[in-house]
Amino acid sequence: MRRQIPLAITFIGGVVMIIQYFIPHQISQEIYRGVLDWQMIVGGFVLVLGIGSLVTHHTEKVKRQKEGWGYSLVALLGLVMMAIAGLFFGGMASDKPFMQIFIYAQNPIQATMFSLLAFFIASAAYRAFRARSFIATLLLLAAIIVMIGRVPIGAKIWSPIRVISNWLLDYPNMVAKRAIGLGVGLGMLSTALKIILGIERSYLGGGK
Repeated sequence: MRRQIPLAITFIGGVVMIIQYFIPHQISQEIYRGVLDWQMIVGGFVLVLGIGSLVTHHTEKVKRQKEGWGYSLVALLGLVMMAIAGLFFGGMASDKPFMQIFIYAQNPIQATMFSLLAFFIASAAYRAFRARSFIATLLLLAAIIVMIGRVPIGAKIWSPIRVISNWLLDYPNMVAKRAIGLGVGLGMLSTALKIILGIERSYLGGGK
């Protein structure tokens, strides 16, 4: 029964949400709004569980001084500091401590992380753009045209390159993006159906 009940709830909830999407009746819309309200309530409890799990994991790591425990200590201090700043020193105004910490600490950290991605992208591009085949050569040429066409100096080197760059982005690139998006959508649909029908049960703990 511990597995049958969650499977039944998942099936009923999935079917109800499908029905309300394709049959926009007043009753189905009220059910949908009720589900959204319950989702926010459940989300609040999930937030508490998530914070508890985070604190437990990093506290245990700090106590045992495992590898990287200093980062866990920083994470715990950051959690406590942001909670105190948000609860006791004002809300989300830009001049309050909470937003000041976010603007002058969180944003620079995020910018640093994303800037480091440029080096990984450059390394991956170097490996991918080796012209070992005809397709790799086309990829290399298209990448060079797009990169040169997107910078101001590109138009000064050769004026039509910006037009070619925009064409590559608007047509061949858009075709690939839409194909990927279509594949992702079909994957999401198949996964949702497998969960609703009880075929996919990994969220129950991996057992059959």
